[in-house]
Amino acid sequence: MSRRSSSGLIGEWAQAQRRQQQTLQVQQREAERRQRTYEREAARDQRRHREAEAQRRTAMLDAEVEALQGLLVAGCRAPVFRMAGLVRSDRLEPFAPGTLAHPVPMPRIEQFQQQGDGWTLGSGQRAQAEREAHARYAGAWQAAHAAEGRRQQELAAYRQQYDRWAADRLSEVRAHNSGLAELAAALRGGDAEAVVEYFSAALYASAAWPEALPRQVAAAYDPGARELVLDWELPGYAVVPEARSVQYLPSTGQDKVRPRPATERRSLYRDLLAQCMLLVVRELYAADEFGVLDSVAVNGFVDCPDPATGHEAQFILATAKAARTAFAGLRLEQVSAVDCLVEGVRGQLSARPDQLTAVRPGRRPEEVGGGVVSHGGGDAGGDGEPDLFAMDPIAFENLVAELFRAMGMEAVTTQRSGDGGVDVEALDPAPIRGGRIVVQVKRYRNTVPPTAVRDLYGTVQDKGANKGVLVTTATFGPGSYTFANGKPLELVPGDALVELLHQYGLRGRLGDAAGGVAARRAPEPEPGPSADHNVLGMSWSGSVALDVCALVCAGGRVLSEDHFVFFNNPRTPDGSVRSRAHAAPDRAAVEVSFDALPQEADRLVLVAAVDPEADPHGDLAGFTDARIRLLDAAGAEAGWLEVSDGRAGETALVLGSFRRRGNGDWDFVIGGKGYRGGLEDLLREYGIEVA
Repeated sequence: MSRRSSSGLIGEWAQAQRRQQQTLQVQQREAERRQRTYEREAARDQRRHREAEAQRRTAMLDAEVEALQGLLVAGCRAPVFRMAGLVRSDRLEPFAPGTLAHPVPMPRIEQFQQQGDGWTLGSGQRAQAEREAHARYAGAWQAAHAAEGRRQQELAAYRQQYDRWAADRLSEVRAHNSGLAELAAALRGGDAEAVVEYFSAALYASAAWPEALPRQVAAAYDPGARELVLDWELPGYAVVPEARSVQYLPSTGQDKVRPRPATERRSLYRDLLAQCMLLVVRELYAADEFGVLDSVAVNGFVDCPDPATGHEAQFILATAKAARTAFAGLRLEQVSAVDCLVEGVRGQLSARPDQLTAVRPGRRPEEVGGGVVSHGGGDAGGDGEPDLFAMDPIAFENLVAELFRAMGMEAVTTQRSGDGGVDVEALDPAPIRGGRIVVQVKRYRNTVPPTAVRDLYGTVQDKGANKGVLVTTATFGPGSYTFANGKPLELVPGDALVELLHQYGLRGRLGDAAGGVAARRAPEPEPGPSADHNVLGMSWSGSVALDVCALVCAGGRVLSEDHFVFFNNPRTPDGSVRSRAHAAPDRAAVEVSFDALPQEADRLVLVAAVDPEADPHGDLAGFTDARIRLLDAAGAEAGWLEVSDGRAGETALVLGSFRRRGNGDWDFVIGGKGYRGGLEDLLREYGIEVA
């Protein structure tokens, strides 16, 4: 029995141990469960917090973009600036001395006399109490009287101080308001300084512009044209948020910033610039309560380092000129800003403002009223004229840059490496023809190949420039001129370069001035009219603008580029073919001495091409009723030849050719072959290299 009892106790103990162990396991699992629950809740809270923060940042980005997109609408709803808003009131703060306005309370004898408390003092005690009461009263009265005296002194001093302040303030206010009255009178009289002062103040004080946007302005007023001309600073590209949204990624625990596509960011920036330009004009006309503006010309620029030089520079990204009558008809709150600026106002807006691609500026403030530009001079050689052929290449580029500066432009030479085919960068401030110019300098002795002109055109497009200029000490052939025709290119041969240098006070010569080395082949002496020359007068119906040209050929190939007579090469080397002024009814004329044509030449080809500058979208559909009049040396009409009409879509046409027969006579063969690619395609067929 004892053993069974002992065994039972051991069993109970073991069972209790198991229950305790099970309880501990349950408690441990519960603790682990609570810990996991806590961690999940903490992670969930953190995720919600990070997601909320990402959403908040995205909402801020959206709000920034929305504010940029709504700038014009919000600006149109802002209060209009008025002169009355500058008037200061002459109502001053009243004199308020505060506690000094209140006299010090004087004591009363009753306050010091002993009050009865139900029992009566003896006569001696009563007299003593009265004396003590009077003594206390007299001390209090003297102290109060002294305090009152000090109060009155401080009050008087404060009053004097206030009166001086009030007088100064009133004087300042009245002077300010008197100045406004004078300004208003000057505005009504069209005073230029007053106009600039008033409208500059209107732009600075405008409630339409967020504080984050710049307000730098330079302005001038043309009283004759009643036109305000100003340069206005535009916000930089960084104002458009680079990020589009922020997303929290739980898998990595990181925020993912989604960038805004470059095209979207550029579009937003262009739209913002257009809004700024329109809002400036709107603010100016809205503030014109005196009716002094008939027109506003605005150039919008950004101030930033020039990527080419690292120096601070201004880039004109938008320009507009808006007449009051036309601008008043616009409903700015409903327009597309870019379309309104470009189409409605006929302004210019950079296609790539994010890349600082400038546009041709309009009228600038410094041009109003004219001005004087001082020019520097060039270094002279021993004879006073440095030889451009012998000049150091860098010095030659610097001379070309100095020439552009002398012509009133801003010009700098580029770095020797990484210049992208640009030797000089210039900025022409002149309206219409101005803008950013890239310049290439070729110190050649022989004719510049057309490929150089083609390369320059590629550089102009790549740099987003308004114009490209190729300056050389040599010459250009017809292929180069043909390729440049109608494009924003300008070719400056050596002789024209020397003329420009001398015209603007600089110096330079081409080779030996005594007759040694020359920049190009010296032209033949101009022969006078010969008795055996003929005039080929060209006439046609229709309004299409044409260039009539002549090619001296052997077979189907022109003898040389110099034997292509056109607007930039008016004569062949021997003078046998030349352009000449025409007389009615002719619209173009060529002079030919058939007997003087080169011996190897067997044909003279006449061609016509649409002038891309005068008629950039024209074709030969309107070229009808065309004919060639043959005139002798005396001007008598010897006959006329019909040529074929033009066709739609074609921009160049072979009119016909005079061909040499075996006996030396010349017969005319009508042409008619047209070219859709213009003069360039035609010249290639005749062996002239076109860039």
